[in-house]
Amino acid sequence: MPETFENSQKRPSKSEMEIVTGKLVVEKVRGKSTVTRCFSKYPLKFIIPNKVGSSETDAVWIYTLTYGGGIVSGDSISCEFSIGDACTVVLTTQASTKVYKSLGSKCSEQIMENAIGSAFVESTLTDSKNKSSEWFSDSNLVIVDWITSGRHESGEKWDFQLYKSTNNIFVDGDLPLFLDTVLLEQGGITNIAERMRDYQVIAMVILLGPKLKHIQNQVQENVKRLMSEQLYAPSIGLSHHGKTNSDHRLAKPTFIASCSVFGPKGIGIVVRIAAMTTESVYRFLQHQLSGMEPLLGVSPYC
Repeated sequence: MPETFENSQKRPSKSEMEIVTGKLVVEKVRGKSTVTRCFSKYPLKFIIPNKVGSSETDAVWIYTLTYGGGIVSGDSISCEFSIGDACTVVLTTQASTKVYKSLGSKCSEQIMENAIGSAFVESTLTDSKNKSSEWFSDSNLVIVDWITSGRHESGEKWDFQLYKSTNNIFVDGDLPLFLDTVLLEQGGITNIAERMRDYQVIAMVILLGPKLKHIQNQVQENVKRLMSEQLYAPSIGLSHHGKTNSDHRLAKPTFIASCSVFGPKGIGIVVRIAAMTTESVYRFLQHQLSGMEPLLGVSPYC
């Protein structure tokens, strides 16, 4: 099995290599966010560009990829990330991660555990079974977690047995701040595709921390305006006799979003999305997160 040790000042111990698939540490070195320890083994690999965006921006971009071109049957990926004080990190993928057909009873999973100091972290991984983040009160965190129905243009719509994505955030080690699980499972009276109707994408965005307050406010206003336009537009017209015409009904929205606050003094917001097209979600994320460019060097969805 191939293993990589990149930008590493200390080789992981034997027990660490047996337990985790990937381990990465980011710390301040000469005033810059720097990867000081990096370990990965099959089927996982990290790509860490020297620089993304302006040289004046202090942000480390980390891309994860798998040798199989996605998550294949039986894969079990476990990652640990430690982000030091005053560091800025973007953890993402090069493209949408594919999850391939399970063989027999084999399940695939990806587990991430992040320890975040007084830092800024953005995570845009879309295929994690579980994300657990240890967050400190002056840190900043963005999580984007979304899934599509599959190759729906080829008729493949929610054609799987089980999907489970858990995102947990703990403050100062063990105090729960945000606990969330999305579960899609076949069975019952209707299958997943029937329950999802025409919606082909579900997504969740978490924005947490004091540096993101202006973006949170903007996102809340944008979601409120967007939903007002779609859900509260006049849906019943008047006939030429001045009576209501019941044939004028509100069409099913192609994009639905909700936004709510959580945490002490509303320190975080969570946005939930259901959409009929992947492109509409991408455009939404591109627009709502464009304000992060000064922090990250480039927009996360450019």
